[in-house]
Amino acid sequence: MKFVRDSVHGDLQLDDFEVRLVDTPEIQRLRRIKQLGFTYLVYPGANHTRFEHSIGTMYLASRLALNLELDDETHSLVRCSALIHDAGHGPFSHVSEGGIDNSHEELTSKLIKESQLGDILSEKFSVKEILRVISGQGPLGDIISGELDVDRMDYLLRDSYYTGVAYGIIDVERLLSNMKLENGLILHGKGVQAAESMLLARYFMYPSVYQHHTTRIVNSMFRRCLAKLLEKGVINPQGIYHYDDIDVIAAARAEKNYVGEVMERLDNRQLYKRVYSLKLDEVDHPEEIFQMSPDSIEKSEAEIAQELDVDKDFILVDVPEYPTFHEMTTPVSVNGDTVMLGDVSNLVRALKDARFNHADLCIYIPEEYAEQALKINFLDYLDISH
Repeated sequence: MKFVRDSVHGDLQLDDFEVRLVDTPEIQRLRRIKQLGFTYLVYPGANHTRFEHSIGTMYLASRLALNLELDDETHSLVRCSALIHDAGHGPFSHVSEGGIDNSHEELTSKLIKESQLGDILSEKFSVKEILRVISGQGPLGDIISGELDVDRMDYLLRDSYYTGVAYGIIDVERLLSNMKLENGLILHGKGVQAAESMLLARYFMYPSVYQHHTTRIVNSMFRRCLAKLLEKGVINPQGIYHYDDIDVIAAARAEKNYVGEVMERLDNRQLYKRVYSLKLDEVDHPEEIFQMSPDSIEKSEAEIAQELDVDKDFILVDVPEYPTFHEMTTPVSVNGDTVMLGDVSNLVRALKDARFNHADLCIYIPEEYAEQALKINFLDYLDISH
C-alpha cells in the first residue's frame, strides 16, 4: 500500500497491484507530458502532467464506485481503468492529436495490448473489459468516458487550480453522490444544479484556458512543427505514445530551417501575431467552418502567402475546436422518469446556443509581416460561404 500526495485531492491511496501499474515505463512517461501542452506560456503555473491527472481520475472513479456500491472486483476494475485511461496520449497531450490519424483512446488500447500493462492487467481482469470501460462502452464506460465522467471532473478542477482561473470550480461531492448506475450513469434530479455548474465551468474554461487566443497561436505553431517532423520520419506517428514532451522539443531544436526556427521562437516566446479573426456567432452557418478540409485550409494559406510574398509555412489558418457539450444528453431521473439534462434545464439549453460565442477562425503570421497583412481582405481567401 502506498500514498501519493496530490495537490488537488490530498492523500491518494494505491494498493500493491496499482503500484505495479504506476511503476511501468508506460505510466511513468505521463510524468513527462504536460496536461495542457504549451499553456504554461500563457499561465506560468500550468506545468501539471498527465500523471497527476491519471491518479486524480482514479481517485474520483473510486469515490463514485463507492457511492454506487459496486462490488470489490468491479471497484478495482474501475480504479485501474481510470489510472491507465490516458496512457496513449502523445507529447503535449491534445496538441499532438491534430497531426496523427488515431485518437488517444485508440492509441491507449494499442499500447495496453502490446506492452506490459496488458500483461499485468490480465493477471486480475479481462483486458478486453478494461478497454471497453476506457472507450466509454458498457454501463461502466460512462464513469470514465461519458457525459459527466470523472475524467472531466478531474481535469476541470486540476486545470483551474494550476492556471489560477477560478471558472473550473465544480461541486464534485454533489455530482458523485447523485448518480446511480443502470444501463449507464443516471443523474438524480437533485444533482441537476451541480451538472449545470460543471457545464458552465467548461463553457468558461474554453475561452479562458483551452481556447485562449495565445494558447491557440502557440499550439498552431507547434502543430506545424510536428507535422514537418512526422513528414520527415523523425517521429513515428504509429508510436507517438513512446515519445514525451522532451523528445519532441529536442527533435525540433535539432532541425535546421523552418522547424528549428519555430522551435526557437517557442522557446523564447516570440510568437506569431493574430492578424484576422472571424467570430463564428457572426456567421450564418458556423458548422461550415468546422467542416473546412485540410486541403481547403492549405489552399487558403498558400494563396495568402502568395499575396504577401512570404513562405506559405508562415501563414497559419486556425480553425477552432468544435465546442461540443455532450453533457446536454446526460440522462436525469425525475419523478421516476428518465429525461435528458437539456430537457429539464433552461441554462443547458441556453448554453447550446451560446457555445459559438467565443469560437473564432484565426489567421496567424510572424510579427514582421503583420503590418502588411492587415491590408488584405482575408475573407476573400477562405473557402466558406458568408
